[in-house]
Amino acid sequence: MVAHGRKTGARSAATARRRRLDPLLDLDDMAGLGDGFAATPDTPVCDMPGCTKPGEYRAPKDRTLSGYYHFCLEHVRAYNKAWNYCAGMSADEIETHVRTSTIWDRPTWRMGGGLGTGGRHFDPASLDDPLGVFAAARDAEARHAREAATPFANDSREARALRVLDLDWPLTREDLRARYLVLVKRHHPDANGGDKHAEERFKKVSEAYRVLMAALEA
Repeated sequence: MVAHGRKTGARSAATARRRRLDPLLDLDDMAGLGDGFAATPDTPVCDMPGCTKPGEYRAPKDRTLSGYYHFCLEHVRAYNKAWNYCAGMSADEIETHVRTSTIWDRPTWRMGGGLGTGGRHFDPASLDDPLGVFAAARDAEARHAREAATPFANDSREARALRVLDLDWPLTREDLRARYLVLVKRHHPDANGGDKHAEERFKKVSEAYRVLMAALEA
């Protein structure tokens, strides 16, 4: 994290005395960058040893921001480059800081709940669903659950027959016959004026019935 420098306001000559740099920061390479510019009486001298330029830019001494150095522009840039916000922190402390920083150090709670709500469960069925989005998702989920509960492979003749008749496994012979009679009446060619699509559907229903009846008798 970069400690951005900021210009200071007017200060008395008493505050212009030299300050000792934080020993946790390795800034030896920064020394000697000054070139003899003197600070004015109302501006502190740059805190970098050997530099006499005006210390117009503030830089925090540590991450608590409780104290500041005063540097010239050249040395505040060098200080920023060497700054290590996590100096002295353990790995766990760094991890905790990163997690809280991503939420701006604010408290959080579980989705669907809140402070004192007990975490109410969200029910999609309670929403207005004019396009049937949630209903379609529920139907697909239920269909996958039914398919997973059958002893047949998804591409087997029995699984395809169940889908044709819109039935779940396990089923009884009575359930199979009742469903078959409903679909036969609905798709029989005589009941649909000889419609070819109805005839094809009738054939699929009849074949599915035979496959499932054989599975029940096995």
